[in-house]
Amino acid sequence: MAVEPHVTLEPDPNDPVQRKLRGALEDQLTSALQAATERVRASYRGESFDTVCRQLLDETRAGLHPDIAAGFEPDLDELARVAVAIMRGS
Repeated sequence: MAVEPHVTLEPDPNDPVQRKLRGALEDQLTSALQAATERVRASYRGESFDTVCRQLLDETRAGLHPDIAAGFEPDLDELARVAVAIMRGS
């Protein structure tokens, strides 16, 4: 079964700009994480869990605008879930 990573943001409920941009930003971050997952999966050759997590984060940030990449702090549980799926070959 293939892993389908997803990014969910928690905007400040008092900030209308954050609320308005949430969906588009979630879509962009999710797309970058999904593309990173495919690249890391394709190049996986038995690297450690920590290495796979770092590769996922680096590849995701590489697929984003630099300003967005600089502020992207992923859910570590989601990153770990994706890394484990890659390592298990799913």
